[in-house]
Amino acid sequence: MSKLLFKMRYAPEDEAHAIRQLLEDNNIEYFETHAGFWGISVPALWAKREDQFDRARELIDEYQAQRAERFRNEFKMSKQRGETKTIWDSFLEDPIRFVMYIGMIVLVLYFSLRFFLSF
Repeated sequence: MSKLLFKMRYAPEDEAHAIRQLLEDNNIEYFETHAGFWGISVPALWAKREDQFDRARELIDEYQAQRAERFRNEFKMSKQRGETKTIWDSFLEDPIRFVMYIGMIVLVLYFSLRFFLSF
């Protein structure tokens, strides 16, 4: 019986491709299901054989740990170089849009909370 290896609903395409390649390189038999026309099915990778499931899961967990570490290091390096985008950078990039978004947030909060705050 097949077992669920990896849900792909919110996975970036490069990660999904890398995991497919990882499984193929290690001769793990798998199949892929798609979300379907209405998007209600589970897009995922499934292990065909139960005896390969544990090995596949270990490979995927190891890959995701390495990927997370790589992204953390990239973020840390960009932060040290001053390349990370801050709220101030967003304001300087497009002040009109920034003020409009803040105004919309305040408006939504006002209409959401006015019934609770009116005495």
